[in-house]
Amino acid sequence: MEELPRSARKYDRPGGAPWELGRPQAAIATLVARGRIRGRVLDAGCGSGHNTALLASVAREVVGVDASATAIARAEVPDNVDLRCGDVLSLAGERFDCVVDSGLYHNFDDDDRGRYLRMLSRVLRSGGRLFLLVFSDLEPDGWGPRRISQQHIRETFTTPWRVEAIEASIYENLVKPPAAQAWLATVRRGAGQAA
Repeated sequence: MEELPRSARKYDRPGGAPWELGRPQAAIATLVARGRIRGRVLDAGCGSGHNTALLASVAREVVGVDASATAIARAEVPDNVDLRCGDVLSLAGERFDCVVDSGLYHNFDDDDRGRYLRMLSRVLRSGGRLFLLVFSDLEPDGWGPRRISQQHIRETFTTPWRVEAIEASIYENLVKPPAAQAWLATVRRGAGQAA
């Protein structure tokens, strides 16, 4: 049996995962309030579904994928949500208008970051958008996942991708209240395949 990623195992600890707030991340709520979420949406690394349920309030359909069976079992989501326990990096054979990643990407090592980009190339339709919320390189080291710089985002998402915006944001958690410094990137997929 394949071992769960370290981040997924945190759902099984007493107290649960430190990013499980019992509500959506403020940055994701802001995307919804701005009308940025629409169509068929993938919530990549959906956890217990707090962001997923909010996304479903404005999207036609939402698919939430997480490696933690514990997190999926705890989720309470509306009928237009399809929750799946599995490896989001293996997704194929379906298309989404939007992908929301709230704290997944920054957990990947370099090899998995390449797999992540290939997965996005398979599932995000041309013209679709990725909303990426990651720990910022402005957050001091010493705890939490790898930090991501704006430069890293821009160097990762090159043609056919286009970085439309990178905004300073926060990643709320229960370890370092009230929040860690984060980037919220909006990346649009152009025509063609990513490398």
